Amino acid sequence: MAAEKSADLSDIHHNDWVDRWFSPAFRPYLRLARVDRPVGIWLTLFPCIAALFQAAHGWPALDTAIIFCLGAFLMRSAGSTINDIADRHFDAHVERTRFRPLASGTISVRKAIAFFVIQLLAAASLLWFLTPLTRLMAVCVVPLVILYPFCKRFTYWPQAILGAAFNWGMLMAWTQINGTVPAGALLMWLGTVAWQIAYDTAYAYADAQDDKRIGLKSTALLFGEHGKMIIAGFYLATLLLWSIGGALLGMSWLYALGMVIIAAYLLWQTWHLDLTNRAQSFNHFLHNILTGVLLALAALAGTL
Repeated sequence: MAAEKSADLSDIHHNDWVDRWFSPAFRPYLRLARVDRPVGIWLTLFPCIAALFQAAHGWPALDTAIIFCLGAFLMRSAGSTINDIADRHFDAHVERTRFRPLASGTISVRKAIAFFVIQLLAAASLLWFLTPLTRLMAVCVVPLVILYPFCKRFTYWPQAILGAAFNWGMLMAWTQINGTVPAGALLMWLGTVAWQIAYDTAYAYADAQDDKRIGLKSTALLFGEHGKMIIAGFYLATLLLWSIGGALLGMSWLYALGMVIIAAYLLWQTWHLDLTNRAQSFNHFLHNILTGVLLALAALAGTL
C-alpha cells in the first residue's frame, strides 16, 4: 500500500514515453532536464512570449522568437539539473522526488555536472544572436539560476528567487528588441515574479511536511495555515502589476479585457484551492499554464 502511495505522489512516472522511446542510457538525462515533465518550461516560456509581443508591439521577428523559445527551454532545463544536483540528498527523503535520477542513484553526480555544463554551453551558443546588452543580461541571470536550489537552506523565499530567475527572459526581450527596459516592462516582470510566488507556493504545500522534517524552507512553511489568503494576495499583486505595466506600455482595451479574464480565472483557481490536498496543490500548479497562455494572448491582443 505504501509503495502505491509513493508511486502516485512521485514526479517520476516509469513506462512513459521516455521509457518507451529512449534507451536506459539517455533516460536519466531527459529526466534531469524535465523533458518528461515540461510544465515548468511552459510556465517560463509564455510570459517571455508575452514580453516579445509587447516589445515588438505585435509579432516579433521569427528568428528572435526562435532564439527566445530555445533559451527558455535550455535555461529551464539547466535550472532543473542544477536543482537536482544540489538537492540530491534531500530528494531521497521526499516522497514526490525520491525517484529522481540522482536521488535514486540511476546517474552519477559527475555525469550530472557534465550534463549541466553542456546545457549551459548550448544556452551560451545563443548569445551570438543577441545584442551586446542582451548578452550581458543573459550572463547576469546565470548566478541566480545556480543560487536558487541552495536558497531553501537559508531563506523561506526560494520561490521569489525562482520567479526572478526564470522570468528574466521578459527583460531580455525588451533589450533585444528595443535596447531598453521601460518602467512598464519592469512592472510586468515583477507581476510575473508575484504570480510565480503564488502558484509555486501552492505547489510547495505538497512537500511541506517532508521539507519541515528534513530542515528545508519554503513560502509554504512560512505562510502555514494562512497560505490560501496570502496566495490570493500575491495573485492580486500580479493583476495590479500586469494591469499598470500594460497601461504604461500603451496596451489597448483588449489587453484590459484579457486582464479581466485572467482575474476571473485566478479567482476560480484560488476559490477551489485546498492546500491540505497534495494532488490539488499540483493541479493548481498545472492550471497556471493556461494563465500564461492568457497573458500571452492578452499581450498580443493589446497591440491591436
